[in-house]
Amino acid sequence: MNSIKISIPFIISLLSQICLSQTTDGLMPYMQDFKSVSANNTVTVTSYEKGGSHYVYAGGFGGIDIFGLNKEGKLTPIGTQALYKEEGPARGMVADRINGTDFLFVANKHGNAIETFKILDNGTLEQVSLTMDTDETHLGIAITLQVVHMKQGSYLFIGGLEETPGLSSFKVQPDGKLTHVQSMKDDEKIFTDGIIGMFTHKIKGKTYLYTGGFQDNGVSSFRVYENGSFKNINNIGDNTTDRYLTGAYPVTGVKLGANYYVIVGHRHHKYYERGSGFIKRPDFVYHGDAVSVFKVTNKGALVPHSILKDDENTKLQGQTRIQIVSVTDNEAVLAVGTRDDASIQLCKLDENGMLTPLHYLETGFSIYYGLKAHDIEDTNLLIAGSNRFDLKKVATYKISPKINRGGKVLRHIVNLKYKEEATEAQIDEAVKAFENLKNEIPEIAHLEWGINDSKEGASKGFTHTFTLTFKDDNAREIYLFHEAHIALVTKIGPLIGDVLVMDYWTEQ
Repeated sequence: MNSIKISIPFIISLLSQICLSQTTDGLMPYMQDFKSVSANNTVTVTSYEKGGSHYVYAGGFGGIDIFGLNKEGKLTPIGTQALYKEEGPARGMVADRINGTDFLFVANKHGNAIETFKILDNGTLEQVSLTMDTDETHLGIAITLQVVHMKQGSYLFIGGLEETPGLSSFKVQPDGKLTHVQSMKDDEKIFTDGIIGMFTHKIKGKTYLYTGGFQDNGVSSFRVYENGSFKNINNIGDNTTDRYLTGAYPVTGVKLGANYYVIVGHRHHKYYERGSGFIKRPDFVYHGDAVSVFKVTNKGALVPHSILKDDENTKLQGQTRIQIVSVTDNEAVLAVGTRDDASIQLCKLDENGMLTPLHYLETGFSIYYGLKAHDIEDTNLLIAGSNRFDLKKVATYKISPKINRGGKVLRHIVNLKYKEEATEAQIDEAVKAFENLKNEIPEIAHLEWGINDSKEGASKGFTHTFTLTFKDDNAREIYLFHEAHIALVTKIGPLIGDVLVMDYWTEQ
């Protein structure tokens, strides 16, 4: 009988993979912090590490809000940066180091321009370049940016939408200025009409760029050369069987083992009005929502590989951003931000290119283009922003194993102190408005309130207490960012002298 020898390192490796898989399967986003932004909304979010410090840049209509970020996901406001014409929005933002200098590149969508900012030591910004659209380039309604590093230099690839669709390449000079290299006008062959997502892979020393075409419903691959020029390799359009590319939106990718993958999401055109004129091909057929996975050949071409279909257990309707949260040799964790499901859906991609849904968190606000993964040491974080003009918030989430609540419910305690000048009628109206939340937000399982009757003299002037009960984390998130709650805060805010909020989990 032959004996089988199994090495100890092999056993350790196998056990670690099993434990990692079990940990991965239980991951869940948990909100850590949220802060207000000065812009009208949050359209794009990016992050950057400089000199051991971590920064978040939240761009919207009018400007960019700058925050510090720590390992616990806490945000510290640092400052703001105005945009060209004070317009924007800052739809596409990417930060990178070029020849030893840290830059933030911003696609000023309605300014039809690319703004280059130097990132200073404290995270604030200093504009160093403004590149305007010309008849030769495709920067009109600029939306998406991608930095590509080559041996001879670094290049900024730019994709636009609507009036001047196409793909452009600019060389980034040491001072941050952009020099035009090549532009390729959109046509019936390639999918570059409304590039909202881009990604690059380097395979056997060659660089490939992948784009999604929102308006023309497909994905394209390009070979990028050392001088920043590029050529089209292959193109794949939507169908009604094994691809979901109508309104191709986010594009990302990952290498697992020896395999290269490109992952594409979409915000289907069904989520827009057919007769609005915004959708160029109104004869589309809605065949569901899904995330499409493509395998990349050794020559950089895309091949349809697998799909993850949306169902009653997932939140994939209206995908606007897909971020790689973590990667090992044999699997990756992805976060899918959705505008229509207003959620963050976590998924696992294995080495064979198959997607499996993990847990999701209903954020309570739609994610437009603002979702960014960021790591600090061994902590995986997500930064998300809402495009809602009534909200004006950016939030952070920690990706951690799902907490077993054991059937417990969440008590949300709000203690209020009204200003001395607030009249009794105003206070009564505020109380009624707060109490009415239970009629407007179904996720509130129970709401009760009362006026302080303590005799101990330790109430510190707080007079009114509201206790809300939620059944799970999703319900609390929906409440926090619900339009009715935001409207209440806006309405009674001027009357409030102070507020103390505490949450805890307890038995029902």
